[in-house]
Amino acid sequence: MRRQTTSGDHPAGSGRAQRSDPPLMQLRFYAPDARADGCIRQVELNRKRVVLRRSLHGMRMAISMPVSDYVGIVRRSGGSDHTLVLAHRDPSLSIPLLVTADAGELDQAVRVWCVFFALPEILDERCDTQPPAPRRRRHNAVKWRHPRALMRRRGGGSLADMVVHRDEHEIIARD
Repeated sequence: MRRQTTSGDHPAGSGRAQRSDPPLMQLRFYAPDARADGCIRQVELNRKRVVLRRSLHGMRMAISMPVSDYVGIVRRSGGSDHTLVLAHRDPSLSIPLLVTADAGELDQAVRVWCVFFALPEILDERCDTQPPAPRRRRHNAVKWRHPRALMRRRGGGSLADMVVHRDEHEIIARD
């Protein structure tokens, strides 16, 4: 069952502020996701892993990745609201951790989340919008796929040096 949301990005319920406290070992909450069905996804956080669960066009998916894939904690300001985000290079994988109007609360939360995840605070927001660099290919990717004995085999000789017997009846001698 999904949680009901208001017309905005914040879950309906006891208050407007979205807050997640890091001292819990396993933290599970709902976050807005513009591309998911129902515009909401479930996030599970712990010190080492992040699991995102959402439904896209009726197909359920779970994305599990280590916290080390994230680049850091970013502050974002929009009008009177301040947001604290666990930033990823792919913006669709970034996770909002706190939405508040109090700047003092935001400062305290930044320190707590940075220690909890052992990630730095990132001052430049543009760093999390760059796509990841493509993986480099190894030079000898196929080298280890074949046995060494086959790699040492000598190639065949040229056909020009072979003797050709034409107009012969039998090639194999019989006694």
